[in-house]
Amino acid sequence: MAGSDELLISSADEVPGRETTKVIGLVRGHSVRARNMIRDIQAGVRTIFGGRVGVYAELLEQAREEAIEEMVKSAISRGANAVVATRLTTSQVMGGASEVVAYGTAVVLS
Repeated sequence: MAGSDELLISSADEVPGRETTKVIGLVRGHSVRARNMIRDIQAGVRTIFGGRVGVYAELLEQAREEAIEEMVKSAISRGANAVVATRLTTSQVMGGASEVVAYGTAVVLS
C-alpha cells in the first residue's frame, strides 16, 4: 500500500509509548466497486454448493485497500504521521455496487 510505510495506522485511540502532539482531524477515503455479471454467476454457483465466495471477497479486499490508501494520502497531505481510531465501514449502493469507507483521526505523534 503506497504511503502506509510513512504513516502509522491504528484502530486504537492512542499508540502506546508515543505521545500525540497534534490532532489534525478526521481523514477518510472511500472506494465504490461494482459487481459484474460473470462474477455474479460464479458467486451464484458457489451459493448453491456453499463455501467461500472468493470473487466477492476479492472485490471487497481491493475496495478496502483502495479506501485505506486514499485515507493515508489525505492524512499525509495534511501533515500527519499517524491515523488513530481507524475504522472501516461497508455498504451496498444502488445497482449492486459496494462502498467501503476508511476513516480515522489524523495526528502527529512524537
